[in-house]
Amino acid sequence: MDQQQLDALFNQQAAGYDTQWARMAPIRDSLHFLLDAVFADLPDDARLLCVGAGTGAEIAHLARRFPRWHFLALDPSAQMIDVCRARAERDGYADRCTFHVGLLDSLPDGEAFDGATCFLVSQFLLDPAARTAFFAAIARRLRPGGTLAWADLAWDTAAPDYPAMLQLWLRTMSGAGLDAEAIERMRAAYARDVAILPPARVAALVAEAGFDAPLRFHQAGMIHGWCARR
Repeated sequence: MDQQQLDALFNQQAAGYDTQWARMAPIRDSLHFLLDAVFADLPDDARLLCVGAGTGAEIAHLARRFPRWHFLALDPSAQMIDVCRARAERDGYADRCTFHVGLLDSLPDGEAFDGATCFLVSQFLLDPAARTAFFAAIARRLRPGGTLAWADLAWDTAAPDYPAMLQLWLRTMSGAGLDAEAIERMRAAYARDVAILPPARVAALVAEAGFDAPLRFHQAGMIHGWCARR
């Protein structure tokens, strides 16, 4: 699936995205809970770059937790950014946000960020070199010592336990309200459109992009979360 197809898919899903995945909130909330500690050393007035911000769930959490932080919400889906902006306006932190529709290379040059988030984004880059280049582009936007927190689907698909893990994960997805047909589409998409790599390989790709050795601080099913300093 190329970038244009991804953008069209997320544009289509934007309005109902949060409702569709509401039953997966415990995983999202546990990841956000740990972000408080991951970003604890950032300045009181930190600037955060949120790559693939989607509907703005992590921004909403961090805006409540850190009332002086400012955020740049970046997403190639205009509809996702619309939902993200509406959430920020409704919850009263829109004045601390900048909203940008596009990819990383479309951002104007400016002051470096203190931290960045990137949740369930890089897994759609099938070429490992492109994935490393993507994280290198984030690194260039961070100040020295800046912290990146990211999460992706990860597993060793050649391992004997992968079929059982995939089945368990798809059952988890079905518990989120997806019907059998949607689950089978997801199974096919994982094989075709998602770069599910061993966790150690994902961490190595990010280290190659100019970050210190990543720390895996979260796992829930096939979703793994890491943090790393530039």
